[in-house]
Amino acid sequence: MLETLANSIFGFVLAIGILVTVHEFGHFWVARKLGIKVLRFSIGFGKPLLTWRRKNDDTEYVLAAIPLGGYVKMLDEREGKVPEEEAERAFNRQPLWVRTLVVLAGPVFNLVFAVLLFWVVLVMGETGLRPIVGEVTANSPAAEAGFVPGEEITAINGKPTPTWTQMLYQFASSSASGNSVVIETRDKDDRLQKHVLAFDAIGDMAEVKNPLQALGIKPDLPQAPPVIGKVLPGQPAEKAGLLPGDRIVQVDDVPMESWIQWVKYVRKRPLVPMQLTIEREGRRMELELIPQVVEADGKSVGRIGAANKVDPALWAKYRVKYSLGVLEAFPAAVVKTWDFSALTLKVMWRILSGQASLKNLGGPITMASAAGSAVDAGMVYFLKLLAIISISLGVFNLLPVPVLDGGHLFYFLIEAVTGKPPSEQFMLRGQQVGLALLLSLMILVFYQDIARLGG
Repeated sequence: MLETLANSIFGFVLAIGILVTVHEFGHFWVARKLGIKVLRFSIGFGKPLLTWRRKNDDTEYVLAAIPLGGYVKMLDEREGKVPEEEAERAFNRQPLWVRTLVVLAGPVFNLVFAVLLFWVVLVMGETGLRPIVGEVTANSPAAEAGFVPGEEITAINGKPTPTWTQMLYQFASSSASGNSVVIETRDKDDRLQKHVLAFDAIGDMAEVKNPLQALGIKPDLPQAPPVIGKVLPGQPAEKAGLLPGDRIVQVDDVPMESWIQWVKYVRKRPLVPMQLTIEREGRRMELELIPQVVEADGKSVGRIGAANKVDPALWAKYRVKYSLGVLEAFPAAVVKTWDFSALTLKVMWRILSGQASLKNLGGPITMASAAGSAVDAGMVYFLKLLAIISISLGVFNLLPVPVLDGGHLFYFLIEAVTGKPPSEQFMLRGQQVGLALLLSLMILVFYQDIARLGG
């Protein structure tokens, strides 16, 4: 429990720290390049923990106590008296195109950073499971669309789906508009098939905890035997006396046929004593095991701190590594960033128009949980999560809401059309409305986070 919480906090602070730095560095770098004097570059809000200046540098660099944002303070006559000899370096004195580029730089740097992260992920490669259909539930959307066991899903709306992860992403991306989705497959005889599936058949994705189950598809996975491969030190499995190579024969008089069955049994019984019958070197033994409780997907589940003994031959058919070369990965990363940006806008629009549930919203608690899981899963998964959050941050900041970068750009648009900036009163009212909207949004996402924790 404490380990999971620590990973979540660490992952959240690391992710937010990196993305805020990238965003604010965009404003900072472009402002400096265009001749604007930057007084302070702060990562975090509140009390400064660390401040420093570089030699021959006008800027004060700050690391503050609250790691939930940051800011770049520029010389500006609207915020204080400016010496006449420095007036030309004030932000408010700059032509419209300069101010626009400075404000636009933050979100743009987030999107460019996402391209870089996706490029790294694509070059490093990602190992996943091939999207092979195992079972098709009778009378389900998948059954009505003509899916049969053994088919491998190869593309959705023309986008390749080499792994189940890619398949679920492409399905969510393609169906966010509410239109029908064309799923291409290869059957057991290597023949191409096409299935048309209406997204409305399963409703709002936010209401569905398991999209594959809602579709009526069970993945085809190898039935690994319940054999212990690794025992983590200090965890319940070690305390109970389990060793690598032990086979779980039965638990509480329930025969164990596969590792998946064993995992499901444990997850349902946090802190519940279990009587195990194991087989070790041909002899049967009795052990008592009490799973610890951990948080997963907003629920308390059992965990024992042990991993399955992996038979490479058993998984060879199902595993695939998806990677691209250094050059071909770049355009693919750009397309991926574009797709995620479009998906983010689609989801926002569906929420605002009432077509999608507010459960699509996630706040700091959800982000922290996802970051912690990504840290546990490894570098590739953390970089992917970082890219997705960076895109969300960039797109969100471009919304025409006062106090966001998009709000400033909206004011600049008014200035470009009318030939003069909006009045101070108009901008003040806008700031008040923007703050009210952001506060309402914060309350809403915190409520959704707490609702998820409550199950």
